[in-house]
Parts: sequence; C-alpha cells; structure tokens
Amino acid sequence: MAHYAFIDENNVVVNVITGRDEGEVVDGISDWEAYYGEMHGMRCLRTSYNSWGGEHLHHWTKEPDGKPAFRKNYAGIGYTYDEDRDAFIPPKIFPSWVFNEDRCIWEAPTPKPDDGQDYYWVEDDLAWVLINDEPDDE
Repeated sequence: MAHYAFIDENNVVVNVITGRDEGEVVDGISDWEAYYGEMHGMRCLRTSYNSWGGEHLHHWTKEPDGKPAFRKNYAGIGYTYDEDRDAFIPPKIFPSWVFNEDRCIWEAPTPKPDDGQDYYWVEDDLAWVLINDEPDDE
C-alpha cells in the first residue's frame, strides 16, 4: 500500500492516508494522486512509507530497499511541501535549529551525542540533556 498526503492552499499537509499502490489499475484508474485529490477536493501527493530513520520524530530517510525516501521525508500533518525541492519538510520545532538542505529536516545546532543513551533538547541551554532513568528522591 502507498501513502498519500493532502496539501492545503499553503502547501501544508492536512491529512495522510493509505491508498492504492502506484501503478495498480482498478476500474481503469491508475493515477491515484489525481483520483484521491479529486475525491477529497484538494491537492494530493504520494509520500514515502515503511521505514523509520533519523532522530527527528516522523523523519523517514530510507525506503525498505535502502534507496532515499521519496520526497525526502514521510509527510506528516503540519509538514510543508516544498515544490522546488520536491520534499516534505517538518515544522521547525526550536528557534535555534538549522535547516539541513540535503535531508530537508531541521537539526540541532550541536549534534546529539551518539553514545547509545537517550537525550532531549533544552532550547534555553542550547544543549542535549541526558534523560535520567531514575526519579529524583526529594
């Protein structure tokens, strides 16, 4: 099954559905982007699916065959479709984060530690902070 994103007049994704695989012909219909777009009265574009990658929530970098994700990222509600890049771009979640042109995602200004532990970003400190698995006893 393929996935399709519905885009509003500002190129913002408002919904994502599972639909027919591209190339599948049913009742003479084979252009599923056009079909779903007409059905819902808005622009519809196919998006990547089936694989998870990267540290960013909802960021999908590879298809199951290892090829780069179609339209760079899986489309999520609130993402923007950039026609020039033919990419779905996630919302910028922190003011300090910078845009990665190659991957079409927002990244922290300092890389997340790669030591197998869990971290979260603290914007006020512009730093990654280790998630403490044990609660404080105060």
